[in-house]
Amino acid sequence: MKRIIPITAGVALAAACHQVSSQPGVPFQGNIGPMLDGAGSRWDEAQLRGIVANAKITFPDTMMPSFYKTSGYIRPGDAFTGKAGTEPLPPLLTAQEIEDIVAYLLTLTE
Repeated sequence: MKRIIPITAGVALAAACHQVSSQPGVPFQGNIGPMLDGAGSRWDEAQLRGIVANAKITFPDTMMPSFYKTSGYIRPGDAFTGKAGTEPLPPLLTAQEIEDIVAYLLTLTE
């Protein structure tokens, strides 16, 4: 029996750029990134964690942002001040949010 994952912030974030055919109820699925179908079969847990945290290490030419990187690149300004943010910046996702996304991706085996 296929488990349907509730729509969470992480699932919604992934759906902004990726599609998952087993989740037709997730609105506004994107077409920028590759399909996530079978992600849990293609990569193991550690690989998925690395891809979500900083995809550029595995895929240098990806346009996927580094969700757990805090320094070494330019990010949008500090709130709406018009000034660049100062490092270290907080990661885009918390460690728990990354773990939630990895757990979700591991369920995508077909």
